[in-house]
Amino acid sequence: MDEVKKRAGKVIVISGLPGSGKSTIAEGVAGKLMLPIFSVDPIESSIIKSGIKRSFESGLAAYLVAETLADEQLSLGLSVIIDAVNPVRESRDMWQNLSNKHNSKLIIIECVLDPDLHKKRIESRIRNLHGISEVSWSDVENRRNEYLAWEDERLVLDTSNTREINMGKALEYIEATEKDLS
Repeated sequence: MDEVKKRAGKVIVISGLPGSGKSTIAEGVAGKLMLPIFSVDPIESSIIKSGIKRSFESGLAAYLVAETLADEQLSLGLSVIIDAVNPVRESRDMWQNLSNKHNSKLIIIECVLDPDLHKKRIESRIRNLHGISEVSWSDVENRRNEYLAWEDERLVLDTSNTREINMGKALEYIEATEKDLS
């Protein structure tokens, strides 16, 4: 148990508007670092599949489930990846508070994309999440209106770059934060 208390995991938050490439980056980082991903959309889809109607509450429940699962992993000294839009202060505070609770490093990676390319990606994207319709460009624009600018230190990834370039930048940023902890 003492060894677990000495280790502190990291909370790696991959944020950005719907369709900005968050899940691609989260999955790549998870594969390279062998970390669990807690992705809010599939969690909400599972909540809906259980018979609960999609609403603000089902979305909030998905964030709370992700928080609870991450909390359990962090209590073991493990690191986690959170894949979520995180448009508002409350969701961002959730990850900061979890990081503080476990004396963990909060690492934020924000995915951004040129609007024309973003729109093309949205129009061709098919996720097939139960109970969650495909995101339209007007949905993204509405989300953009509520999406607060990040004030926290973070890596901003332009996801119009290749996956390889972005993965390299993301992993380098995460590694650099590990060196800051030593």
